[in-house]
Amino acid sequence: MLGMVLAAGAGRRLRPYTDTLPKALVPVDGETTILDIALRNLAAVDLTDVVVVVGYCADAVEDRKADLEKTYGVTLTLVHNDKAEEWNNAYSMWLARDYFSQGVLMVNGDTVHPVSVEKTLLAARGAAGIVLAVDDVKKLADEEMKVILDDDRNLVRITKLMDPADAAGEYIGATLIEPDAATPLAKALEATWRGNPDLYYEDGYQELVNRGGRIAVAPIGAVDWVEVDNHDDLRRAREIACRY
Repeated sequence: MLGMVLAAGAGRRLRPYTDTLPKALVPVDGETTILDIALRNLAAVDLTDVVVVVGYCADAVEDRKADLEKTYGVTLTLVHNDKAEEWNNAYSMWLARDYFSQGVLMVNGDTVHPVSVEKTLLAARGAAGIVLAVDDVKKLADEEMKVILDDDRNLVRITKLMDPADAAGEYIGATLIEPDAATPLAKALEATWRGNPDLYYEDGYQELVNRGGRIAVAPIGAVDWVEVDNHDDLRRAREIACRY
């Protein structure tokens, strides 16, 4: 199984930090960046072959590649997204489709969370071909990527556009993909970005479910984590990252 990090995003709401860096390289604990934490977590669960999808300011990741490999004992393969500043991340994830068949634990390059999330996903292997890490503890608002589940705790709907009161929790940006899900997921992602390149990869998950695919969830429990979209999120990330 491989690790994977989606790190192509520009993070315009984090300027000036992202004037010359992708969001994944914004520091959250001294010189430790979001990407550092992602790689450290993956290495801690023995996923040392890691695919990183890069795009905006990709040179900054390339320049640090050797140091990151040495620091975390990982081997990095960079996949380049030349549409990163034009299209959304359904396309980014689809670009890495050739690696799905090896099994993947994928994390967003803008999410700060402890390694317990990776451990929770790996413990859920066998639940389904795809398993999403979900926070079913925190109070939800409009911006979160929310999920609705059926009686068997399988995904029915995933979107930001739902009443928080209807949701079973929030998808936190970490997914386990088993090899047998590789082809249907790649096809669903392709249909998603070809239909509308502004869509999220989570819309690809919805497309897969709409086609009859099954996606399970793994609750992460009461965990401190944050998706870093703006400066308020960054302040929160800096409060919690030092405790990991």
